[in-house]
Amino acid sequence: MRVLALDTALGASSVALYDSGEDRLLAARSEAMERGHAEALMPMVEAVLGEAGADFATIDRFAVTIGPGSFTGIRIGIAAARGFALLHAKPVVGVSTLAAFAAPMLFGADRRPAAASVDARHGMVFFQAFALGGRTIAGPGLFPIEEAARKTGDGPVAFVGNAAERLAGAQRGLSPEFRLGLVVNSAAPEIAWVARLGAVADPASAPARPLYLREANVTVQDRARLQRA
Repeated sequence: MRVLALDTALGASSVALYDSGEDRLLAARSEAMERGHAEALMPMVEAVLGEAGADFATIDRFAVTIGPGSFTGIRIGIAAARGFALLHAKPVVGVSTLAAFAAPMLFGADRRPAAASVDARHGMVFFQAFALGGRTIAGPGLFPIEEAARKTGDGPVAFVGNAAERLAGAQRGLSPEFRLGLVVNSAAPEIAWVARLGAVADPASAPARPLYLREANVTVQDRARLQRA
């Protein structure tokens, strides 16, 4: 299966073409950025397909990161992936950024449990903890960073994500005897792992729709207005 993977959810725009039958990345592009994902994405898709000597007819599936992440970035990637899927009559699947951050630790060469975190500002993080094999042991959800640290536990774990260093620091502050393990702080997940997760995802249970993990910001006055409507 050939998977075209897209990621614009966080601090990068990334595209990869992956062959799951050979477990081989055919081509990939990634550029760190906080803004401008929409302008960067389509040229990256063209560059990746050109480098791989492929076209849309040779793609079997599309995969896209669905969050948590930037509201605008998430929607840019999902809109592109859905558009490609509709135009070319191929399936599209969504991949959580938390799962994509954790995947190299869970399924790579040096496997270990992982605590994935994405900065949600104001002392909050989007958080999910995984056991070996990918089973979720906490989250996913939006938590104060100290609560996320408590949910991580005391055992050896790899901290991953764009809030990995902060979460590891909070864990160390809660437990002076805590032995800090691997910390991989990165602006965005590796696009190769987005593609790998996309290749094994079930389109029926992994839809390409936003995963925000945050309640809408509704004021008391807004709630009263909604109740009267």
